[in-house]
Amino acid sequence: QVQLVESGGGLVQAGGSLRLSCEASGIRFSIYAMAWYRQAPGKQRELVASIGSGRNTNYADSLKGRFTISRDNAKNTVYLQMNSLKPEDTAVYYCKRAKRHAYDNEYWGQGTQVTVSH
Repeated sequence: QVQLVESGGGLVQAGGSLRLSCEASGIRFSIYAMAWYRQAPGKQRELVASIGSGRNTNYADSLKGRFTISRDNAKNTVYLQMNSLKPEDTAVYYCKRAKRHAYDNEYWGQGTQVTVSH
């Protein structure tokens, strides 16, 4: 049974930092690309960042330089370090296990709320 459990969200003032964690179980974590998405109220879910099994990374253009994705395969965990947070970063942040093949299932975590105050 695949499970993705996010943690680390919370309330932070603008300019502050948070580190989100997503611990995976039930999968061979190291071979999968992982990603962080976010969804703000009234908006579509959007890609924040992804990291491949080879640790290659990809970021939404608007977030480059402020957010950093990383992974620790020994802990089956993917991280999202968020710096210089802005009120517009307020959203529910979700972790996703990417597909390796077209017939794979996608798996999502339950999400963690990040709220950035002025």
